[in-house]
Amino acid sequence: MTAARGAEGQPTRPPLPAKLAAHPSVRAVLARRRTGDVDRPPAVIDAAWLRELCLAAGADDVAAVSLDHPDLAGEREHALSALPGTRTLIAMAVRMNRDNCRSPARSVANQEFHQTDEQANHAARSVTRSLQDAGYRALNPSVGFPQEMDRFPSERIWVVAHKTVAVAAGLGVMGLHRNVIHPKFGSFVLLVTVLVDAEVSEYGQALNYNPCIDCKLCVAACPVGAIAKDGAFDALACTTHNYREFMSGFTDWAQTVADSEDAADYRSRVSDSESASMWQSLSSPPGYKSGYCLAVCPAGEDVLGPYLDDRKNFMDTVLRPLQDKRETLYVLPDSLAQEYARRRFPHKPVKEVTGGWHPPARRSASTDRETRTS
Repeated sequence: MTAARGAEGQPTRPPLPAKLAAHPSVRAVLARRRTGDVDRPPAVIDAAWLRELCLAAGADDVAAVSLDHPDLAGEREHALSALPGTRTLIAMAVRMNRDNCRSPARSVANQEFHQTDEQANHAARSVTRSLQDAGYRALNPSVGFPQEMDRFPSERIWVVAHKTVAVAAGLGVMGLHRNVIHPKFGSFVLLVTVLVDAEVSEYGQALNYNPCIDCKLCVAACPVGAIAKDGAFDALACTTHNYREFMSGFTDWAQTVADSEDAADYRSRVSDSESASMWQSLSSPPGYKSGYCLAVCPAGEDVLGPYLDDRKNFMDTVLRPLQDKRETLYVLPDSLAQEYARRRFPHKPVKEVTGGWHPPARRSASTDRETRTS
């Protein structure tokens, strides 16, 4: 059966119920349609207009990529679930202040991460609003957290993989440290994506070179050996330490609280500084424990100069303060990260944690009583 069509060949809509048709808002919409006073957006978004829109919103670089791009096959289902009808993903990069990220003081670096997060989210929301006002359907997932924690840890918690989208759009190349390296701004960018239900007149092209200069400083800086010279990456080692006060690390801490006999037992397991740091992450945005791989990366045309001028001074002033810092390193028991941390950084205390990945076996009430009275 084919849909009924009017005199001009356009599909006709079924008649509205009388009560709905009499509503003032409905009558106003229908009246505008009859007079032709309805702006319909162009079927294809002009790429130059879109770029100016994104830069004006606060992005430092932008490129669009079709959802049909072969490198986004794994994102297709997730994008369409977030915004049915998605045709294009708009990747935006927002710069961070380099020396803030390089500071051994985690409060300085974390503030930079979180403030740039807010700036990127604000830019993406502004672009989404403008696209909506122009007549398109658009959506901007979060830059980072908050994410879909109800899916953790069995499914991925992010709506869109911003790094995958940015690389496909040509904003950079994934480095050894698993951060996207922008050709100009280097590793000092945060990424955000806007989904829209229209095509764009021009899509970005993948870079024809890798901005990484193969210096391996990210390998030298990682305190838990998560980055290997041959390109291998130990994601579990990275998240166990760096995300200590996020998701799984908080789960592990909560289990420690639950397992403690009393306050004294808790203090024997968790130092005062660790408790204070966890409190800070609960009352403020959670703090990353490292991010050193990004901090020491000299790649990018705007970043590379000081490294080329004096590599020894660059390592003395950027790399070594992070290597020399005395800080607790969180590792899984009997892991490669534990062995690496103890061997490579003997001055940094190493603490075994479960990472919250595998909750401890539930003890029976009788066994628990025996344990407490023995």
